[in-house]
Amino acid sequence: MTDRTLAVVSAGLSQPSSTRLLADKLATATVARLADEGVTTTVVTYELRDYAQDIMNNMLTGFANPRLEEMIEAVTSADGLIAVTPIFTTSYSGLFKTFFDVIDNRSLTDQPVLIGATAGTPRHSLALDYALRPMFTYLHAVVVPTSVFAASEDWGTGDSGGRIDSRVATLPARIERAAGELAALVARSDRSTRVRDPFELPAGFNPAGMFPPR
Repeated sequence: MTDRTLAVVSAGLSQPSSTRLLADKLATATVARLADEGVTTTVVTYELRDYAQDIMNNMLTGFANPRLEEMIEAVTSADGLIAVTPIFTTSYSGLFKTFFDVIDNRSLTDQPVLIGATAGTPRHSLALDYALRPMFTYLHAVVVPTSVFAASEDWGTGDSGGRIDSRVATLPARIERAAGELAALVARSDRSTRVRDPFELPAGFNPAGMFPPR
């Protein structure tokens, strides 16, 4: 069987978080679709709230500490990425944006990405198309056509009349459709052909070795 790695980034701030719940559902559906194609998948999931201090220090100093560097490497080298953010003030969260600001803007080139978002009301769903999709397009990622938005009511079980809300009924269908699109790209992805930073230093590089003692 073919092996692939799927990175999942969740920018939810609470715990438990509807943002993490959506990210997990997207990852589970994608793994299942890849399994149908004979592909085994390793999933690595990161809660940005756990790296908030590291991300801010990177923004201020220009350098990632080893913990954050390891996470960035896992995300940028994965065969596919699921990125989910809560929507604040009509756009992605500051923590979500800051994380993608500190990584090299060429490191996601040609990487398949599925974007998702959560918010209190459906009126924020357009943020996926006017905020998230342009950002990942700028980063030269390959964003799947279907994005997934979940408002608070999407997690409900029915309305006051006992009927199943149409949004609740369609959320699983949207998740499956987006997962299928991502799985198709991930199954065909080849990390060796993706563009990487031409100035990236080799692992173990020691600048002190360039300057022998006098």
